[in-house]
Amino acid sequence: MSPMRTTLRRATTVAALAAAGVLTAAGAAFAHVTVHPESYAKGATDGVLTFRVPNEEDTAATTKVQVFLPTDHPILGVLVSPQDGWTAQVTTTKLKTPVKTDDGTITDAVSQITWTGGRIRHGQYQDFNVAFGQLPENADQLTFKTLQTYSDGNVVRWIEEAQKGQDEPENPAPVLQLTAKGTAEGAGSTAAPAGTEEKPSATTTKVAATSDSTARGLGIAGLVVGVLGLAAAVFAIARGRSGASASSSGE
Repeated sequence: MSPMRTTLRRATTVAALAAAGVLTAAGAAFAHVTVHPESYAKGATDGVLTFRVPNEEDTAATTKVQVFLPTDHPILGVLVSPQDGWTAQVTTTKLKTPVKTDDGTITDAVSQITWTGGRIRHGQYQDFNVAFGQLPENADQLTFKTLQTYSDGNVVRWIEEAQKGQDEPENPAPVLQLTAKGTAEGAGSTAAPAGTEEKPSATTTKVAATSDSTARGLGIAGLVVGVLGLAAAVFAIARGRSGASASSSGE
């Protein structure tokens, strides 16, 4: 095999592997339960959090979703948006450390929301919207451990917390980053924040393949990597032919 063909084959292989790796990562990220937007400012008021739950099983539907809210840094004034086909049960917990606000001292906060009665089938996801009155000011992030129950009895526990400098765990819990006051709220949002035109309705169960901008972004990145790899191969071949021609002319 000629050196040019070898170069092309190697470059194409590297590009294909790089693109496949990025696309695989995109698929994995999409399959996770996530919270949107990905960030809010500390102490933000009157906002909406959307918990996005995709169905990963081919032969079973999601029938129950449990989201656990932190009580060490509680979210105040939680309200659940009605979802057609689903029933929400809200659990409150007495706080170990009451929170003082302009409206008085808060001693209880929502610690768990459980949705049942609906079904998320293969290839679909469901958005669950939760409004809040105020986010905590004394935390950098909020972790929402989540349990996803399937019709076959299988339970996926999205409870693992990512550690700095380590790979993402297999079943990461949804995390909301809390940024310094004055920064833009809702940075990185892929779902509808409060005040936007998109509203929760009976159509919130949607086709998964069209939903997650993060996955789309990673997919596009993978294609770009592939194109750049092929371009590098073509350039290498052209350069090699040019050198060969120059050598022939000089003989």
